[in-house]
Amino acid sequence: MADEQGKRLLIGLIDLPGSRRDALANLLTDERCAVAACDGIATLPSGVAVVVAHVEAVSSHEWARLAERLPTVVVAESRGDECLLPAVEAGLVDYLISPREHGSVLRSLLKRAAEHHQLAHEHAKARARLEELNEHLETHLALLRQDQQAGGQIQQRLLPQSGQHINGVSYEYCLSPSLYLSGDFLEYQAIDERFSLFYFADVSGHGASSAFVTVLLKLLFARAIRHWEEHTPETFGPEWLALLNRELIDSGIGKHATVMCGVMDRDTRTLHYTLGAQLPMPVLVTPDGELRELEGSGRPVGLFPDTRYPAYRVALPERFRLWLASDGVLECLPGEALEDRTRALHQRILSSEDVQGLRRGLALDGELPDDLTLMTLTGFHDG
Repeated sequence: MADEQGKRLLIGLIDLPGSRRDALANLLTDERCAVAACDGIATLPSGVAVVVAHVEAVSSHEWARLAERLPTVVVAESRGDECLLPAVEAGLVDYLISPREHGSVLRSLLKRAAEHHQLAHEHAKARARLEELNEHLETHLALLRQDQQAGGQIQQRLLPQSGQHINGVSYEYCLSPSLYLSGDFLEYQAIDERFSLFYFADVSGHGASSAFVTVLLKLLFARAIRHWEEHTPETFGPEWLALLNRELIDSGIGKHATVMCGVMDRDTRTLHYTLGAQLPMPVLVTPDGELRELEGSGRPVGLFPDTRYPAYRVALPERFRLWLASDGVLECLPGEALEDRTRALHQRILSSEDVQGLRRGLALDGELPDDLTLMTLTGFHDG
């Protein structure tokens, strides 16, 4: 029972002076253990690791204090000793009758008591450390939550105002992050009285890293608009998506995005557009209630170097509604297969007057599993 440094284990022996105590001291003393005999708890020396206490040497009201202080084995001369009961009631469950006749058993009890005490001490230290770590974690989580909330408010301010009318087209949307920050983003802006531009993007993942990419998209979109004269309506989308693709790959941040970029020509009522793996596909609803997906395809932005994005165009009726949704909408629809969920989305689109109506028609219960963004372009309006 020597300690980890090889020193002799010091056993405190509480008993009345006399031959009985001397015999117990001799029984426990060897090359591994030393015994400090004393008359009571108050005279126990420092450094005692474990205690042997005779029931006759400790008053009933002192057992609880002894149990809290040191691992203790109680000894008595007979099981019927009335002094044994207060010790057991105080929590000292290790006891031995006729200890001088059972030296090996007493040593085992002392070893077990010391080990249990050491384990209890280590567990207490571990619990204290865990509580400290949990407190630090709660503090850091609170700070992170504040940062995320602040970032979410800033991101919302970077979005355009919903309900704007630009060159005869109304732009409406609702963007709901799954937590605070979103990987979904959109933008629309007039170039002149004829052309207006928009994009609808869904960055992989959600949270801070994805939200940072949406800021990059906004920056690059604004930069491209400043050089509008270098493009045509047919080339703006393909060249901008190619630029995004290079920037995301070169950044090395491991993010990609699905993007639709469109150029609205009011004079010819034409939509020039480019797709970067947009899912679900944008759908066009005509005045007679016909719904059809826009044609075209394109690779995700930020995954494949030197990708070329094709240009598409569609003639728009005098009254139309173009619907776009991020892939988070698919998590809110019934069906196992993508086709089933897409069909359910189309049904809800046909029965919805606006993005808020569509959102109310989705199976939303509690927190969103993913960012969810819905957008409509409605036109053409007079004036």
